[in-house]
Amino acid sequence: MSSNPFDDENGRFLVLVNDEEQHSLWPAFAAVPAGWTVVFGGPDGADRASALRYVDENWTDLRPRSLREQMRAAASPTAPA
Repeated sequence: MSSNPFDDENGRFLVLVNDEEQHSLWPAFAAVPAGWTVVFGGPDGADRASALRYVDENWTDLRPRSLREQMRAAASPTAPA
């Protein structure tokens, strides 16, 4: 077993997401921190490779949601006054 639970190849993991749509790999034995929601692996967790695959397939834009929205708004033409 690895000394760091986040690197444990044999561990069970959850994938968490926050309000900014950022993802986190989280050891299944650890309490889910405030502001984060389980989106994959619950209730007993998934193997590390499956959890990482979920993150790779579902978190394709690493920018926080608020930044993406701000950039999208800045790129949109404004209506004439």
